[in-house]
Amino acid sequence: MSTLAHTTMNAARPAESGLAGPGELDRYPYPDAPGAERGGAPAWEGADTEIGRVGRRAAGNRGRGLHGQLVQQLGQMIVSGDLGADRPLVPEEIGQRFEVSRTVVRESLRVLEAKGLVSARPNVGTRVRPVSDWNLLDPDIIEWRAFGPQRDDQRRELCELRWTIEPLAARLAAGHGREEVQQRLGDMVEIMGHALAQSDSLTYSRADAEFHALLLQVGGNRMLEHLAGIVASALHVSGGPAISCDRPSEAGVGHHRRIVEAVGAGDAGAAESAMRQLLTVHPEVERVVPAPREH
Repeated sequence: MSTLAHTTMNAARPAESGLAGPGELDRYPYPDAPGAERGGAPAWEGADTEIGRVGRRAAGNRGRGLHGQLVQQLGQMIVSGDLGADRPLVPEEIGQRFEVSRTVVRESLRVLEAKGLVSARPNVGTRVRPVSDWNLLDPDIIEWRAFGPQRDDQRRELCELRWTIEPLAARLAAGHGREEVQQRLGDMVEIMGHALAQSDSLTYSRADAEFHALLLQVGGNRMLEHLAGIVASALHVSGGPAISCDRPSEAGVGHHRRIVEAVGAGDAGAAESAMRQLLTVHPEVERVVPAPREH
């Protein structure tokens, strides 16, 4: 039986070293660069007094100590709107507020800049960027939005994205069907069925994530393959009902099983149709994307 979704999601997620390159530390002056505005600096009241108590840790930052926790904390505050667009982020104040070193602050800001959440400019300092500049396909931002005030938009957008790419992925997978692929997909469906019977939503979601990631990876389209991490992230946070497109259900397991059968038979049309049916199992999803019409 193949490894569950944790391995798949980590493999699909772009690597982040979290370490500044030579000469990059000075991009986040500490204290402010000359002329940097201090007015309107964020009030840190209301943030957790202990960043180790963060309720939800993004998968990309788990196990990274203070650096990962600070990225998580600041990222959530930006995405939630607690730190609005164009707000200055003063590294010295962040370090004092969260009791972390200047190196931790600079590394964290560098990661947030790579995600499009902040920008650092000479004589201006570090500021929060508008939503239009964010990398909305970044797995961490997907998770932060899923548990923030934008969760309804996140749910709709993820469902629309999945509706666009996953039926094609199922079609392509059927055209490249191999016995070992069918076996792995079948293994995931069996795990999902057992997990559903035991009300084990965590195991179900992990197997579900590996199932969908595998479909995206075996179709011979490398661009689709790179989207596997996005779909895995969408399913990873599906424990929150606000964004789940295919929550655990007998009908969902049945549609997964039909996808496996179609892939094994090399029936691209049936695989695509079964995937579309899977993504419209729940009535609320039908308000997001229309069910396929019969011709």
